Amino acid sequence: MQLRNVSTWAGWALAALLWIPAQAQLLIGQTVGITGSAAATVKESMGGAALYFDAVNARGGVNGQKIELAALDDQFDPKLTLENARVLIEEKNVLALFMTRGTPHTQGILPLLDKYGVVLVGPSTGAMALHRPLQRQIFNVRAPYQLEVVRAITHLKILGIKHIGVVHVDDTFGADALEGAKRGFQTNNMQAAFIEKFDRSKPDFSAIAPRAAKASPQAVFVIGTGSAVVDGIKALRAAGVKGQILTLSNNASGGFVKALGEDARGVVVTQVFPFERSVSHEVIREAQALVKARGLAELTPAMVEGFVNARVLVEGLRRAGPKPSRAAIREALESIQNFDLGGMRISYGTNSHTGLDYVDLSIIDADGKFLR
Repeated sequence: MQLRNVSTWAGWALAALLWIPAQAQLLIGQTVGITGSAAATVKESMGGAALYFDAVNARGGVNGQKIELAALDDQFDPKLTLENARVLIEEKNVLALFMTRGTPHTQGILPLLDKYGVVLVGPSTGAMALHRPLQRQIFNVRAPYQLEVVRAITHLKILGIKHIGVVHVDDTFGADALEGAKRGFQTNNMQAAFIEKFDRSKPDFSAIAPRAAKASPQAVFVIGTGSAVVDGIKALRAAGVKGQILTLSNNASGGFVKALGEDARGVVVTQVFPFERSVSHEVIREAQALVKARGLAELTPAMVEGFVNARVLVEGLRRAGPKPSRAAIREALESIQNFDLGGMRISYGTNSHTGLDYVDLSIIDADGKFLR
């Protein structure tokens, strides 16, 4: 992705939005919420992907061809996601789609992907519906949300925390994660202290937060995206909820922490990629070196996700050969077996497009850093 003289994640994202190349060698499409409630995390994940794409292009590209990204802003609106995907596939003739964000957004474009045989690599959603049944055009990288929730609840039980409530967005993402919570409770012989849901388009916690506080939970899982989760956590604390607050990896970004402000400290965030300050994973060391070379402040979890997703896409393009077609890219991705991403190994096949099962927990410290 040839974006130069840009030093911030926001700048990268805006440049990608405005810049759609006319004659790309390897044109990849992306529809994602550059603005809207998920914007803070989106900009970081796009920045992480740009780090890797730029590094590859600087080395001569893939099979001698440069990667170019056409990114359209869907404002985190599923309807715009569908229209953007149509434009990218039908009008821009992209070879593949990359790193959409949102469960209903990604599910909504599945018929379009199937119709044109276009793969989507690294959707930034852990919806189980993208894993089972097998979606032939989807190549997941991150672990499913349900696995995140189950492991988090299991960890809480080990700590003696059993009175756990759930507040979730009322859409397919929230329903999917809620199934994970129910499985986690069942696996650990527990019952939810309460289950509340909020509207995705108009989140309102004025009634939910007092009810949650009245239940005196030891912990509350807040399942949603970006600003809605920030508002929910602030409302819970203001209503008097003293227990542990948890949320999922889709909120693992510096922007999310900044938006929470004083309420960030102590919030637990599940993670689906290695620790961004780890020295034991090659992929993290590589990303850290590129961040330093760019003069950026730090590597964030969302940037790691973008970086790893880009690495998977590039490997698929490499295996597809010097003149890749849409079908050749799918076949190339399915040929990936036990591929080393830099301390993590990923495999696909004709019967599995799941990717990684890595799940970890982090907690936000007083300085706004994720600790593990």
